[in-house]
Amino acid sequence: MPVGCLQPAIPASVPCLPPTRALLATRELPPTHYTFKIESFSNILAIFPADKEEKYESDVFESGGYKWRLSLYPNGRKECNGRGHISLYLVIAETDSLPLGWKVNAICRLFVLDQVRGEYLTLQDANSEVRLFHTMKTDWGFAQFLSLCDFCDPSNGYLIDDSCVFGAEVFVTNYTGKGECLSMLSPPITGIRTWSFSRFSSINSEYLLMEFIVGARKWELKLYPRAVSNQDGKIYIKLFLSLGDWEVPPPKGKLYARYALRIKDQRSTSEKHAELTDNNWFSRSARGYDYPKFLLQTELKDASRGFLLNDTLFVEAEIEIISIVKNFIEKK
Repeated sequence: MPVGCLQPAIPASVPCLPPTRALLATRELPPTHYTFKIESFSNILAIFPADKEEKYESDVFESGGYKWRLSLYPNGRKECNGRGHISLYLVIAETDSLPLGWKVNAICRLFVLDQVRGEYLTLQDANSEVRLFHTMKTDWGFAQFLSLCDFCDPSNGYLIDDSCVFGAEVFVTNYTGKGECLSMLSPPITGIRTWSFSRFSSINSEYLLMEFIVGARKWELKLYPRAVSNQDGKIYIKLFLSLGDWEVPPPKGKLYARYALRIKDQRSTSEKHAELTDNNWFSRSARGYDYPKFLLQTELKDASRGFLLNDTLFVEAEIEIISIVKNFIEKK
């Protein structure tokens, strides 16, 4: 018997309306996670008569690390006011294997194929709400997924040659609790440190390491006395400023700082220091900043500049921490 002949049996008092609190859309892309095809819907109706609230449960499929199934009520889930409709639900399956007190948050969509236009009608909660599944709530769906009168109307394309296609998508939203807190410091945290190096011309080390503390953080300034620029072949004083305590677990957050690096002019009358100012974010992935052409060695040795007097060099770092970002893990 053609399925369309069943329409007169629908009670006249049951309106053919779309489900409430549902967001309806159409798309050509098929369901991502599961497709359920029925090739003889009239037989399904005969197996699950209207006077009983029986359902067909699909095979189990997996998504987001959990197992799911579709639950179809061909004649409606009457306890939920589904009479005269097809009721369709997404059910979390095999929950016995889940830990005590389990909870799963997911964004869910249900589908029916319009075979005439080759597109899927999709239904999900209004405003794309995230649904919570737990021990007392193991399913989600619509008792009035689609009215039987609309479903059986050939012009709608849902039931063609007694066959139909349903589907489901479920995207689990795993709660990580990770976040960060950005704080602007008023006033900023400041610190200044000066180092002196005697017999500088006789230093043979690749670099000089200067360590200091500003804002409860360990900083490092490296000075390379004889760094050669590959571009022009000239010899420069090179500086590298970095944070030195990123390897201490757990990794700290970011900070934003202004800073000035100086090789000091030791003549009391001029104080024309070789100075560089900059500002940057410092983080685990951006620990430091390189200044390979800080000062030409020829300028360093120029007695009129006052940088190297009595073969002694004065190096200074001034740090101003403007903002800090702290990482955190929020408990559920």
